[in-house]
Amino acid sequence: MQLSEVDLINPDTFRTGQHHAMFEVLRAEDPIHWTEEPDGPGFWSVTRHADLITVNRDTQVFSSAEQGISIPDIPAEGAMVREMMLYMDPPRHTRYRRLVSKGFTPRMIGLLETGLRTKCQLILDKVVAAGECDFVIDIAAELPLQAIAEMMGVPSDDRHKLFDWTNRMIGIDDPEFEGDRDSAGEAAAELYMYANTLAAEKRQQLSDDILSTLLGAELDGDELSETEFDMFFMLLAVAGNETTRNATSHGMRALLDNPDQLAKLQANPDLLPGAIEEILRWATPVLHFRRTAMEDYELAGTKIAKGDKVVIWHISANRDETIFDEPFAFNIERTPNDHIAFGGGGAHFCLGANLARMELNLIFTEVLARLPNVESNGETEYLRSNFIGGIKHMPIKFTKSHSLYS
Repeated sequence: MQLSEVDLINPDTFRTGQHHAMFEVLRAEDPIHWTEEPDGPGFWSVTRHADLITVNRDTQVFSSAEQGISIPDIPAEGAMVREMMLYMDPPRHTRYRRLVSKGFTPRMIGLLETGLRTKCQLILDKVVAAGECDFVIDIAAELPLQAIAEMMGVPSDDRHKLFDWTNRMIGIDDPEFEGDRDSAGEAAAELYMYANTLAAEKRQQLSDDILSTLLGAELDGDELSETEFDMFFMLLAVAGNETTRNATSHGMRALLDNPDQLAKLQANPDLLPGAIEEILRWATPVLHFRRTAMEDYELAGTKIAKGDKVVIWHISANRDETIFDEPFAFNIERTPNDHIAFGGGGAHFCLGANLARMELNLIFTEVLARLPNVESNGETEYLRSNFIGGIKHMPIKFTKSHSLYS
């Protein structure tokens, strides 16, 4: 691929996997790359690991609050997203994160784990007798949905509403999910109202669960406002569902494409923690975030002007040849593995990182144990998006077995 062929706007280049070749060219020839926009002022793309970390950690120069974390600016009708943690800078972000982190302590995650292990076993129980399934819909999507339902007190029967709402919000460029801004806006409004109603009911009787912890979180007399809680629920529904589902799906796809690695993991399940880190690097479910330069700045020899959009491409940084030996090889024993699937550290490091790792560990423990001779059974379908690296459908087949728990 030539530098002149790079197109970071067209979602089809990502759906068809061409983006890896584009970023390989950019890292080598133009690591701080300028893209003209047909309906905007243009943006810089940061493609190397070290430069991404620099941008991500300097919240004074590179702001999430100024115009948001997506390449388009925050529209006037979308101003409420400024109440979401992703769209904040310190010190406001610091205060918000300290409050919501009370729901993500090791104790809280530990309370979830036993119940989620049982749910994971039941998820596999529903597919093993058939000998085939859609891995995304039947396995990868289910545990994150059930985890969110457990954490936030969502009735189990409502979890597929979350699935539909978040698909419509993320799939804005994908026709399968009605891909347009009106549908995404309607889904966001429906999810927001659902969160508001759920919280109002829960406030009547708080208990020892994560939802109650968040609603009752207090720090020096400060607590989450109603709007802040509702927007956090929306963030958790999208981030906790889409990212873990897609990491799981990409992980399974990588194991199927690399049968030597799958066999090695099946023979030695103790390799799973390292395999999960490689899955996270390989998948990088959030392809990019955007920042806005708050002052003139020189990055890696490139002059960035105050007000410029700066897009940090995690998917590129996780294939950086200067950081990872053979970055296009899927290696479950890779060490060190300094991936930035959860962000490049700093204030915006993923709050749910430990929850995601725990869910991936649970699901792959069951998959490895209960899906013998697993292989592809049809075409894998990828999400049409340059923001989320998603897999929509992945048919698989395996040796049938009996249910154990249901």
